[in-house]
Amino acid sequence: KINEHKMVDKINDDNIRNEIISKHYDTFKRIKILNFKKNILNIKYKLEDQAKTEFMLANQRLREEEAKLQQLEQRKAGYEETVRQLLKKELQVDRIKENQEAIARMSEFIIEQMACVKEAQYQVDVAAAKLTELRKERKAQEKLKEKAFEDFRQEENARESKEIDELVSFTYGRRQREE
Repeated sequence: KINEHKMVDKINDDNIRNEIISKHYDTFKRIKILNFKKNILNIKYKLEDQAKTEFMLANQRLREEEAKLQQLEQRKAGYEETVRQLLKKELQVDRIKENQEAIARMSEFIIEQMACVKEAQYQVDVAAAKLTELRKERKAQEKLKEKAFEDFRQEENARESKEIDELVSFTYGRRQREE
């Protein structure tokens, strides 16, 4: 009869061992999922960093284009001032005409540069929108990862609690049979 109890205990031990292994297998699967979510989050961080760089470069280009525009406007203002000074003095038709042509060319350059500034501003807006969207995606991914981890933690706590209860019950049952 003692051998039968030992055999039953061995079978119960094997069943418990197999159950624990299967439970840990599920845990490992969940850990793989968490690692996958972590990898996705790392990719989101890298994409966001790239978008930040693009945004910074677009802003830098915009500042450069605006500086060029300001230089053109200053040159035009210089030609206009020269024309005013020439008109106050004795008439120097050739120089006045030359400066008026320079003013006209500067006006054309300014119009072209304004188009460059407008394009640069558009690129900044596009980069900002892309950066904003990537930030939203990254934050959403962070929340998903946190939720998955919290779910995992709660499931693990419940599983451990159940295992402890089963172990206590098993140990108690074994003692009862031995007595």
